[in-house]
Amino acid sequence: MEAPHEDTPFDLAFHPTSPLVATSLITGELHLFRYAEGLQPERLFAVKTHEESCRAVRFVDSGTVLLTGSADKSIVASDVETGKSIARLEDAHAEGVNRLVCLTETTVASGDDDGCIKVWDTRKRTICNSFECHEDYISDMIYVSDSNQILATSGDGTLSVNSLRSNKVKSQSEFSEDELLSLVVMKNGQKVVCGTPSGALLLYSWGHFKDCSDRFLGHTQAVDTMLKLDEETLISGSSDGVIRLVGILPNKIIQPLAEHSEYPIEALAFSNDRKYLGSISHDKILKLWDMEELLSGPQLHDNELAEANVADHHDEVAAANGDGSDDDEMDVDVEPSASNGSRSKKKGKGKSSNGLAPDFFADL
Repeated sequence: MEAPHEDTPFDLAFHPTSPLVATSLITGELHLFRYAEGLQPERLFAVKTHEESCRAVRFVDSGTVLLTGSADKSIVASDVETGKSIARLEDAHAEGVNRLVCLTETTVASGDDDGCIKVWDTRKRTICNSFECHEDYISDMIYVSDSNQILATSGDGTLSVNSLRSNKVKSQSEFSEDELLSLVVMKNGQKVVCGTPSGALLLYSWGHFKDCSDRFLGHTQAVDTMLKLDEETLISGSSDGVIRLVGILPNKIIQPLAEHSEYPIEALAFSNDRKYLGSISHDKILKLWDMEELLSGPQLHDNELAEANVADHHDEVAAANGDGSDDDEMDVDVEPSASNGSRSKKKGKGKSSNGLAPDFFADL
C-alpha cells in the first residue's frame, strides 16, 4: 500500500488503536491517512501546521491529539478528527525541534538541534524535566519504562542516559568517530544498539556506556532508523533505501526485507497491531508493508545476501563478549564526562528563546 506526497515526509506515526497513520513533511504540513487491507491509504486531511519543516509527529492523549515538532522551534497539538490546531507553543526550544517520543499517557519528551531534551507533563500542563548533555542535534530517543530513563543519541557522537527520577544525566558515552543516528534497546534491556552514518552498528552494554562493547559492520551505508522486532532481531532502514532484518548477538544481516526506493529511508514504524510496517523516504511516498509477507517472503537480492555473508566475519568480538556482558545490572551507571568540544553538523535557524510557556497543554 502506498500514499504519495507532494513533498518529502520526515516522520510518521501510527494511531495507538485505529487504522490511522500520520506523516509530517518538510513543508511544515501534517497529513493523516486511513488504511485498510487491500486498499490504498485514504488521505483524511493535509494541514499546514508549521512555518518551517515538520520533523516529528506522535499521537498523544490516547490518540485524540497529534503532537508535532518543527525546525521553527514550535510544538503544536492538533485535533485528530479535524486537523485543527488546538494548542501551540511557539518557543518550545531555543533551537529547532528534531524528535518527539511518548513516555506515558500524560508525558512526552522533545529533543532539539542544540542537544537539549525537555519533558512535558500534560496533566500538570507544564515542563517537568530538562537535560542538556549533548552538543549537537538529538537524533533519536527511547523511553525505558523499567528504569524511568530516556536514552538519547546525538550528532555529537554520544549516547546519554537521562533519569526522570533524579532529573540528572546518569551516564554518557565517550565521543565516537561517527554521529549516532538511531537506537534500539535489545536483549531484555542489556544491550543498546546505535546506528551510524558509516553503516556500523555500535553495541553498548547496559551500565557500561563509556565505550561500545562491539561494532557490527554489516551495512554499507548509513543506518538512519531502526525498529526492535524482538529481543534478538531488529529492522533497519538505510540510506541505500533497503529495509533489512538484522540479528543481534550473534550479529548478522539475516536478510533484506524490502527495497523502499534508491533514496534514504527517513523513518520506520509499526502499526498498533504490528501487522504493518510503515516506511517513508525521499521518494515522497509512504509505504505500508504487510509484516507477514515481509518475514515469509523470498529474499530480496542475491548480492544483498552476499553482503550479509561478508558481514558475518565481523562477529568475533560479539561472540567473545556476548555472555559476559548480558548480566549487567540496570542501575549501574557512570557519571558523564566533561565535554571535549562540539562536532556540530546540524544547527537550527531561529533565534534563542527567551523563556518557556508553562501552559502549553492547557487547551488539550
